[in-house]
Amino acid sequence: MYKGKKITVVIPCLNEEEGIQKVLAQIPEFVDETIVVDNNSTDKTGQIAAQMGAKVIPEQILGYGRAYKTGLTHAQGDIIVTLDGDHSYPVDAISYLLENLLRSKARFLSASRFPIRYRDAMSLKHKVGNHLLSVVMSALYFRRVRDSQSGMWIFYKDALQHMKLESNAMAFSEEIKIEAILNKAVGFEEIPISYSNRAGEIKLQPWKDGFRNLGYLFKKRFAR
Repeated sequence: MYKGKKITVVIPCLNEEEGIQKVLAQIPEFVDETIVVDNNSTDKTGQIAAQMGAKVIPEQILGYGRAYKTGLTHAQGDIIVTLDGDHSYPVDAISYLLENLLRSKARFLSASRFPIRYRDAMSLKHKVGNHLLSVVMSALYFRRVRDSQSGMWIFYKDALQHMKLESNAMAFSEEIKIEAILNKAVGFEEIPISYSNRAGEIKLQPWKDGFRNLGYLFKKRFAR
């Protein structure tokens, strides 16, 4: 518990045996529930997570969004924090994010990796792509967004009741932010964090995922 609130951490994973051990080892004691969604890994991700005390939920259908939706469905906490299993997001920032959420009028905070403190934490290609997607998202939804692709968020679980989350792919990261922006009952804010090099193999396909995410921004905007 953290100041009377039950905290759940949700981590989607696909072959993250190298990173997940580092992530789970740093989860604060006040976290009540840690959910690792094993998205059909072929390595020991699920086994390692279970041995370290996480609640492991298998999801056989591949997809970043699919894994998240499965994990969020099982979350029991009043407040949900998300992390990647590759140890690129700062686990030690959870209390910092919690304090900001509790003081904020918004019910959804997204951790922004920009400005990036460590130059080698993200390739130039990823920086340019992220900037482009963030600019487009900001223009389409009339709200400045620094990091549309961030995978670390903190929000009240009941905010999900006001969201229509459909994407099963990488665009889920954009979609959940858009839903928070559009719903006055939720509200959206960004807060800067420190970002570092990931552990293990890179799953992101920059060009393919980038164009898909760009297309999804327009599809989501004009479908409404």
